[in-house]
Amino acid sequence: MRLAELSERSGVAIATIKYYLREGLLPPGHRVSATTADYDEGHLRRLRLVRAMIQVGRVPVATVREVLGHVDDESLGRTIRLGAALWALPREPEPADGQDEGEGEDEAAAAARAEVDLLLRTLGWSTAREVGELSPVHRSLVAAVASLMRLGYPWDAALLAPYAELMHQVAVRDLDFVETHPSEAEQVETAVAATILFRPVLNALHRLAQEEESARRYGLL
Repeated sequence: MRLAELSERSGVAIATIKYYLREGLLPPGHRVSATTADYDEGHLRRLRLVRAMIQVGRVPVATVREVLGHVDDESLGRTIRLGAALWALPREPEPADGQDEGEGEDEAAAAARAEVDLLLRTLGWSTAREVGELSPVHRSLVAAVASLMRLGYPWDAALLAPYAELMHQVAVRDLDFVETHPSEAEQVETAVAATILFRPVLNALHRLAQEEESARRYGLL
């Protein structure tokens, strides 16, 4: 398809597509002449992903470029490729660590780290344990559990385990869906898009489930 058709099918203005091309967020089209290029379904799919990251996820252009660099890195194995792309996405700010700059780790942080390690051992999540604090998600979990402990909510491994098991079921469904796409690049693209677009769905379903269960237990009044 020509650039005009790509714009029409994607709903993205031609000027914006040209900007994405200049910034390296969209691969160049297949050159037909000095002034004309052809674009295919891969360009359309990538364009939709870029728009989702920028418009919905509010991801900065530089970060989008970094994420897409991992998506396109065929030298990486699929697990590392997917992990690198997801790690590069912006995350919610980690909870405060309860210590002043230059001081050592406080008691709650140490306890939270121990409970998270126990949780991962109990679940048999060996990769998560091996990667440990190299993972920003692991660090965020430890910080969140530490914050709960400081506030008097002792969320230990035993309390966290049922939630983790439920989230593992979600992860299985996630990857089952990702694997319906034919190429590794498409699979990683889909995982990135789902991380941005589907998280609000999960949050909303969680809230609705809480409301429903509350009404069933305690009534509507």
